[in-house]
Amino acid sequence: MNTKVLTAHVPLSLAEKVDQIAARMERSRGWIVKQALSAWVDQEEERRRMTLEAMADIEAGQVIDHQSVQVWADSLSSDKPLPIPR
Repeated sequence: MNTKVLTAHVPLSLAEKVDQIAARMERSRGWIVKQALSAWVDQEEERRRMTLEAMADIEAGQVIDHQSVQVWADSLSSDKPLPIPR
């Protein structure tokens, strides 16, 4: 696998936590950072996918009006919460 070195300045307290986790897991600092970065990239890609999906729903008119959502949200603290609006 081809790789590329990335350099980043991080707060000392964060670097120390990474080192502690690496020691506890008996892994290298690089492995820990690669795992964390990979998880973050996956999360951001999923966030973008969901945002584009939501925007397509809006363009298609598939929305729930604010009043319906507010009534539902208010019901969540009651003894008989309403079903999720559709």
